[in-house]
Amino acid sequence: MRTPSRSGGGNGERGNTRPARAVAPWVRTRLRTAPGAAAAMAVLVVLTAYLAAAFPRSVDAYETNGLRHDIRTAPAAESVLEVSTPAYGPGMPRADREKTLRGAWVTQTQRKIVRGLPAPVRADEGASAYGVRTTEPVEGRDPWLAAPDNLPPMFTLAAQAELGRHSTLREGRLPRADAPVTERTREVEATVTAATAESLHIKAGSVVHVPAVGGQEIGVRITGIVAPRDPDNSYWSFEPTLGSPALVAVQTDDRPQPRYWRASLLLPPDAAPVLLGTAGEPQLYWRIAPDTASLTARDAPRLASRIASLKNGPELTELRTNVVGPVTVVTTRLDGIVAGHRSMSAAIAPVVAVAALGIGAVAAVVLVMAGGLVAARRRAELALLRSRGGSLRGIGGRLLAETAVVVLPAAAVGLLLAVLTVPEARLLPAVAAASAVALLACAALPVRAVVRHRRPLPYGGREDLAQARPSRRRTMAELTLLTLAIGAVVALRRRGTGGPADAAGAGGLGDVDYLVSSAPVLVGLIAALVLVRLYPLPLRLAGRPAGRLRGAVGFLSLARAGRASSSGALPLLALLVALTTAAFGGSVLAGIDDARERAAVMATGADARITVAGSSPVVPDGLAEAVRESPGVGEVTAVQVEYGVPLPSDSVAFRKTLGVTMIAVEPRAYARLARRTGLGEFSAGSLKSVGGGGVRDGKPDRNRVLPAIASPAVAERLGDRAHDIRSAAGDFKVRVAEVRGNTPAAPGTDYLLVNAADLTQRAPTMLLVGGAELDGAALRRAVAGFGEDVGVELRAEERRAFVNTPMQEGAERIYAAAIAAGAGYALLALLLSLSQTAPERVTLLARLRTMGLTTRQGRQLLGLEVLPQALLAAVGGALVGWATVVLLAPGVDLVRLALNATSDVTLDGAPLRADPWSLVLPAVGVLALAAAVSVVQAWWAGRQGSINELRAGDSR
Repeated sequence: MRTPSRSGGGNGERGNTRPARAVAPWVRTRLRTAPGAAAAMAVLVVLTAYLAAAFPRSVDAYETNGLRHDIRTAPAAESVLEVSTPAYGPGMPRADREKTLRGAWVTQTQRKIVRGLPAPVRADEGASAYGVRTTEPVEGRDPWLAAPDNLPPMFTLAAQAELGRHSTLREGRLPRADAPVTERTREVEATVTAATAESLHIKAGSVVHVPAVGGQEIGVRITGIVAPRDPDNSYWSFEPTLGSPALVAVQTDDRPQPRYWRASLLLPPDAAPVLLGTAGEPQLYWRIAPDTASLTARDAPRLASRIASLKNGPELTELRTNVVGPVTVVTTRLDGIVAGHRSMSAAIAPVVAVAALGIGAVAAVVLVMAGGLVAARRRAELALLRSRGGSLRGIGGRLLAETAVVVLPAAAVGLLLAVLTVPEARLLPAVAAASAVALLACAALPVRAVVRHRRPLPYGGREDLAQARPSRRRTMAELTLLTLAIGAVVALRRRGTGGPADAAGAGGLGDVDYLVSSAPVLVGLIAALVLVRLYPLPLRLAGRPAGRLRGAVGFLSLARAGRASSSGALPLLALLVALTTAAFGGSVLAGIDDARERAAVMATGADARITVAGSSPVVPDGLAEAVRESPGVGEVTAVQVEYGVPLPSDSVAFRKTLGVTMIAVEPRAYARLARRTGLGEFSAGSLKSVGGGGVRDGKPDRNRVLPAIASPAVAERLGDRAHDIRSAAGDFKVRVAEVRGNTPAAPGTDYLLVNAADLTQRAPTMLLVGGAELDGAALRRAVAGFGEDVGVELRAEERRAFVNTPMQEGAERIYAAAIAAGAGYALLALLLSLSQTAPERVTLLARLRTMGLTTRQGRQLLGLEVLPQALLAAVGGALVGWATVVLLAPGVDLVRLALNATSDVTLDGAPLRADPWSLVLPAVGVLALAAAVSVVQAWWAGRQGSINELRAGDSR
């Protein structure tokens, strides 16, 4: 047998060397062939993966920041967890009672409490406080102490630890307990804050005497004066009088009420046993300020459970048994803060999910369109592979490989960017979202190619939109989607965006009813399918008259639009869903802004409100004229307001007399103000004066009947009959003429509005100022000369006071991002749709130019060809967006997005309304972009010439 040569050449003989690779790797070849398409796909995947991964992280971040913000900004008396127990009574040996009050035992117990806190409850030791205090104030008996109404000051004796760490010594020294202090000690050292010293005339070296048990006195020598380093720290703010004194009024029926000072004397921790010798009922306390640094929104349910256990559960039993004592009490309102946070989260999450589902649907459609564009461009190549024996599995695998090489790194980059830009959030949801984007992007091209080439395709087959006949499967799928859309809309209108999650007080995206939140997307989807079915009808109707015209451009454009691919439902779906999402999101943002404007008007009643404080709040003479001369002031309305005016009992006579706000006004000016503010608009004729100025025969006329406008509750109480009213402005009868829910002078209250000309004692107490360009600083300067009791409230400042909490701000950012991203994806979908048919249009234009078509007519042809679809998308998107807002408005309440739970203003609702700009601008953008693309294509075709487009044998 002949041995083959090593060269492997000649006569077809096989050599024994390793055979050379005859074919280049598929993936590398394809990427080198179309690097631009690969780069564009990578950019699209990076952007989409980033948005998908950033969304759940953004929700986590704003919910976490919202929980921390709610706890940090809450008053210390609400957020601090206080563990307290009374000092042990006489049944315990005196030495043991004194030992439990000294600093060492209290400090040791503090450490045990902090170490035993159940996660996620953690202590901020820098803001925590502990010690012993008197729960009942003790009287200061020294005559030199300040006594405003000849009432002696009342002191709280507090032996709070770590005073030197939280204060700055201004004068003297900190107090000490050099000798052992017992309950029989009659003199101890203490310090006071600078505010207390100034208000009560205390100096370093002064001795304050307080009563002791048995009629004796305890002398408290003031050794120093300190200033709090951080007055807002819960160490000082939990008990307000600890840092600064307060004037307290004695509750009596006399006016004015006498007042006295309440203040605190700060003892050293080891002097606490002396409190046993007072009548102040001493109490040991440990005030644990919560540490929010490591707290996340996911901890909220567990945090609420742990707080409940500490207040009345196993954790409290542990404290009573092994740490503090059998009568230990744990008090806090931190559970209420957590419940409020979870309630707001439950209210916000479904509305945010609407934006997420909308933009997610648009992004998914655009990714599928991108894969479809590549499949359409490579149709001839894939058909050739199939004709030469290529299997669907082999072709799909190769396409999947070349797509994955681009998509997977791009998705990883998008995920990394999301992690870097949105910190402090869970990683797993972001990974899942980015993976879903990568999976869809990888599958779009192979699936489209395999489905399209599963059977041999006849060359030149038409796929006209006007000639397409939907299959039964498609009809059934559309009916199924229609059923889902109707169910989602009905459910949202009936129960709102919040479902069971709201009732449970839960929150977060995991508890969202996604069928309800997907209602806008489903409505857009159904509208797209309906429009695609109806689209051929106007084309057929317009095609016949266009054929009779002299010019060929109109007929050709309609014919070309009718021969558009039946797959045009996909870009139309993307555009409609994007425009619907933009309209819904813009309406949400506009509704939030409107709700805050209404809340600001509810807070002031006008553009500015000027009031006078004190027991006799009468507007000074000349103030109204000075306000009118202030820059930007348009109108000044003087009103007389009297609070707590009693109404007669109802017919049952068992209910208490209702005290209401009586308002006396000049009807015409006040009616104009009510109409401008939208608060209880009424006709000035309803308050027509009865004449006489409330006087008959020189005496007050108590039998005159004044027409009045009343709130619903007051109108229900008074009924249709005339009733006697006794007030400081005079005695008279009233009969309800109109019922209005609100009024500018007293929004949100029960009121009675009468004509000021019919009162015997007329004295305006409030000025309501209107002016579109009101200058707040100038207005304050104008009233500054009328006394310190004159106050100015500006509507603009109240509007700015509705500062977003992190949750509200985060939700608004997501909606703004959804609008921007939806607009971007809509434009991208339009570009992809036009790019898919661009070569065919350019070739057609080149051929028509050889037949005499001018450059101007070519531009008109391309513009008119894309106009029907663009007009359908723009007009349909605006109409569908408007219809979606109208359909879903009854189920969407934006109060929780507009106002936080601690707002002083209460709105009866913030309904969703259609925002014209959100409807019109995106639609105009679609038309403008379609026109711009057609112009650019016509210009480019003119520069290229016709030679390249008319090559012999070209199948385009």
